[in-house]
Amino acid sequence: MSELQAYIKRRKANDPEFAEGFEEGYEAFKIGVLLKQEREAAGLTQEEVARRLGTKKSAISRIENHAEDIKLSTLEKFAGAIGKNLVIEIR
Repeated sequence: MSELQAYIKRRKANDPEFAEGFEEGYEAFKIGVLLKQEREAAGLTQEEVARRLGTKKSAISRIENHAEDIKLSTLEKFAGAIGKNLVIEIR
């Protein structure tokens, strides 16, 4: 178990409020990280994606750093702007 995983486990055990919101927050964080990784893999800057979407660089930054309430339609547009398709699975 990594130090980070050990810290999260201890924090969840000692802080019910942290534990309650952790998974949801972590999922949103992973979405933002995935979007950023895919944009970078496509060789695009935030400014280039913003231009393709007709928005500002700050909006792309917000999407990548605060994806907790992102709409599916926004995800689809973002994916299209970086030359990808959005695929959703239910497991």
